[in-house]
Amino acid sequence: MAKAKSVYRCQQCGADHLKWSGQCNECGEWNSLVEVTIEPATTHRAKAGLSGGYAGQTSQVTTLNQISISHESRMPTGIGEFDRVLGGGLVTGSVVLIGGDPGIGKSTILLQTATHMASQANALYVTGEESLSQVALRAQRLDLPTDRLKIMAETCVERICEVLAHEKPAVAILDSIQTLYTETLQSAPGGVSQIRESAALLTRYAKHSGTALFIVGHVTKEGALAGPRVLEHMVDCVLYFEGQSDSRYRMIRAVKNRFGAVNELGVFGMTDKGLKEVANPSAIFLSRYDEAIPGSVVMISREGTRPLLVEVQALVDDAQGQPRRVALGLEQNRLNMLLAVMHRHGGVQTNGQDVYVNIVGGLKITETGSDLAVLLACASSLRSKALPQQLAVFGEVGLSGEIRPVPNGQERLKEAIKHGFKHIIVPRANAPQKEIKGVNIIAVARLHEALQAAIQLADEN
Repeated sequence: MAKAKSVYRCQQCGADHLKWSGQCNECGEWNSLVEVTIEPATTHRAKAGLSGGYAGQTSQVTTLNQISISHESRMPTGIGEFDRVLGGGLVTGSVVLIGGDPGIGKSTILLQTATHMASQANALYVTGEESLSQVALRAQRLDLPTDRLKIMAETCVERICEVLAHEKPAVAILDSIQTLYTETLQSAPGGVSQIRESAALLTRYAKHSGTALFIVGHVTKEGALAGPRVLEHMVDCVLYFEGQSDSRYRMIRAVKNRFGAVNELGVFGMTDKGLKEVANPSAIFLSRYDEAIPGSVVMISREGTRPLLVEVQALVDDAQGQPRRVALGLEQNRLNMLLAVMHRHGGVQTNGQDVYVNIVGGLKITETGSDLAVLLACASSLRSKALPQQLAVFGEVGLSGEIRPVPNGQERLKEAIKHGFKHIIVPRANAPQKEIKGVNIIAVARLHEALQAAIQLADEN
């Protein structure tokens, strides 16, 4: 029988070292090496087989045309916005990893989902952070039905897999992955190796049994999921909670989804009865003033499959010293690049001014279709000219000053028209072929054309 040996493993990146040192050679982190015992691989495989019920299977080589394709079956979660983010519902045998800041609503929405799905199929809620009475008190406070949902407090992965194999639930929720541990490793729960091996065991069990798993993950102070990056590669879907814990609204974004659109966004409102879905998110992000003010413009963004109308605010003021560039909800480096393009190709100089840009509502915009709206808001604030409230904008700005088209331009136009916007500045390649009655669509090809059209509308307003 092979003898177990010990190595020094980095708790940040998971790299193994033969001897201890003050700094990890792979990631450069200090004082992160911890001694762990590595058991023989045969023992690990044997225990994995007993816990998951998939030992002894052999793989066969075949061709693609000989594989029988079964249509994926989806189970509704009972929350329409949650189903949208998942791609239409929860797929059988999928593993969903959901992360977010403490107190933002991860356990709340999963408890709501579990109680609803328990009324249609067998569901199991496994808690490793809270006691059973705490979960029951939360369900009582949220007025959720508690007669169907099964619950268990356990942190050992092998024991969890045994219970799952016995109960055979259609969906299981594990809260959270940082509290689980496998008996095949000697390290403490929450370490890199424990998280990786525990997630691997659970994922293999889900693929073999068809049970859909929700796994809760903690996040670091930078907002990324804690643990090894391979954790996100193993699962089928990765969801992030966005928004401030003291804000009323929460957003769930899919950053990875094997069964749906990436960057899909679900918007929820936090109430005393839990998270409630928001059917029309554009109405939230368009809570504007009664009159037009300089530095404000509405952009037509697109998150996943949904177009959104979002207000962009900019404040350009004389700098008292070194000019500052602050972007909330946008990428900082892209703002600096856009200001340089506006100076070179638009004739608007901001070298001696502080520039502050904010996306109203706490939304994070990652697409380039917001470029034109950001520059028009900055120019409006710099020149103290208020743009019309019925103006909406979208378009990507290139380094040579051209206005480039963005995907799904016609759907963005329909969303703006539906909310009553009368003036829309769009890239020339996204202009509709037929004239739309009652709507002034301004198609531009260069940045200076867009700036002239916006200033002209401001003067007419």
